[in-house]
Amino acid sequence: MFARYAKMAKAFTRIGKEIAIACRQGVADPVNNPRLRAVIQNAKALNMPKVNVDAAIARAKSKDASNYEEVVYEGYGPYKIAFMIETATDNPTRTVANIRLHFSRNEGALAKNGAIDFMFERMAVFHIAKPTSLNIEELELELIDHGLEEIEEAEDGVYIYSAFNNYGAMQKALEEKKLEVLSSDKQRFPAETKELTESQMKEVNNLINALEDDDDVQAVYHNMRD
Repeated sequence: MFARYAKMAKAFTRIGKEIAIACRQGVADPVNNPRLRAVIQNAKALNMPKVNVDAAIARAKSKDASNYEEVVYEGYGPYKIAFMIETATDNPTRTVANIRLHFSRNEGALAKNGAIDFMFERMAVFHIAKPTSLNIEELELELIDHGLEEIEEAEDGVYIYSAFNNYGAMQKALEEKKLEVLSSDKQRFPAETKELTESQMKEVNNLINALEDDDDVQAVYHNMRD
């Protein structure tokens, strides 16, 4: 139970930082700020209470709001597993020191910018509710002009994948079609994955857990095969 609450608290903190960044880059009004609108959708998907969302927006609008910036770090973990770590921080000096420590304690090391980025493809992923009269083939044809690369029907809805640069265009297209977007994200997918033994995977997972537990870390990506 405590682990679940800790995970939920971490997710709410991450959303809070995303709200702050979205408000700083635009206006603190979801109607006129597509990024903020998307973050609020994600908050709902995580069952984040509306009072928490409103409080995060209010903090972002205040004079004392933390000035978060998004910084991406690259590194190698045990057995040369490649890592991309996305952070939101108000103190990059602290963050890079902590990230470096996590790697060094787990037989890894930070890498120079660009050393690993090319190993991952960044894509926009939208999860939409499945309309009762949905025709996947028709929707696929309609969305191709907006950057659709892949569409996948699942029990919990429909997943739409597009290039990272088409995130805004796809978000606008889905809203114009009045499709219910449950959540959206910009994820990194490894071009190739590396298979390890069970004991080796345990060592890599120790690093993954350490990074994910860090307060400044928003997302961790790697190329270890699950």
